[in-house]
Amino acid sequence: MLEIRHLKKAYESATPLTDINFTIGSGETVSIIGPSGTGKSTILRCITGLEAPTSGKLLFNGIDITDPKTDMNEIRKHIGMIFQGFNLFPHLTVLQNVMIPQMDLLGRSKQEAYDKACELLKQVGLFDRAGNYPGDLSGGQKQRVAIARTLAMDNDIILLDEPTSALDPAMVGEVENVIHNLAQAGKTMIIVTHEMRLAQKVSSRILFVCDGVIYEDGTPEQIFEHPEKEKTRQFIFRVHTLPIHIDSPYFDFYDCMTEITRFADLHNLSYTASESIRSVFEELVVIHLLPKMTAQDTIDVTVSCSDMTDQITMTVMYTGATVKSENDLSEMSRAIISHRSTSVTFSPVGENGDPGCITVKIKK
Repeated sequence: MLEIRHLKKAYESATPLTDINFTIGSGETVSIIGPSGTGKSTILRCITGLEAPTSGKLLFNGIDITDPKTDMNEIRKHIGMIFQGFNLFPHLTVLQNVMIPQMDLLGRSKQEAYDKACELLKQVGLFDRAGNYPGDLSGGQKQRVAIARTLAMDNDIILLDEPTSALDPAMVGEVENVIHNLAQAGKTMIIVTHEMRLAQKVSSRILFVCDGVIYEDGTPEQIFEHPEKEKTRQFIFRVHTLPIHIDSPYFDFYDCMTEITRFADLHNLSYTASESIRSVFEELVVIHLLPKMTAQDTIDVTVSCSDMTDQITMTVMYTGATVKSENDLSEMSRAIISHRSTSVTFSPVGENGDPGCITVKIKK
């Protein structure tokens, strides 16, 4: 259905794409992943003609869409694009947003467009919101309307550019489920995403873009469990960390809580996970370690998470006061930490002065 040959895209200050080559067959769901700034979204924009390639060829059903003689308006009737910003018309209802493009671009009658819109809004779980305006919807609901609008155009292939990046973590799942259902139904899709779990869940193939090329191409199992190349392994298994150093019992607690919230937001952790990190930090550090801290003591906390696991780890290294086991915690603290975690291990301060360590596996 789609073939890209030696695609290059250069700007004045950078050349994100140097030699991109791949093909997409009918019914495939292909996710494009890679570090920020590597031109993933640029690939989609070149396919739709929103960006002109510097060189190379893009063939859609055998038609060279880089040829100036090609009618791109005709090509775009077969290629749907879903943006991270939804691009809904705010003055139109949900139903009208799905109906009007069908009538204007496909020439469908009002009844045909209405029937199709209702069918698709039911499919994405938003039929009961048909009379609402976009301003009444959550981010996840807006994105599902955008997906329904694109599906209404009966495109041969759908391109999704970071479809969950503008959503709160709690809303990501509802959009993931819709995309997964489309993949299961055999819809041809190319998805640019930073959500590794989305890519792993819905894709038949994964393209890892790095250094201007398709650095590695394989099934989700190959890419996520057995990557062949070093840069792929580094990207897939990277761990995000938040270090917190405390050298005074009068440290800025509120600033620390804000940093934890920023860390959780940056790495798309749910509100529940963010709250769990803050709660465990408060119970261990603020309630039990800080009151016993002297001027010579330090506390070092490291919060770490990975895109590919459902586990968050908090490691608390401390000198001075010893917490030998959970029995040294209050009953309330034990209950709170137990509710927020899957395991807690204690290693008390050693006789030779080695720091104590508490490791908590926090639920994601």
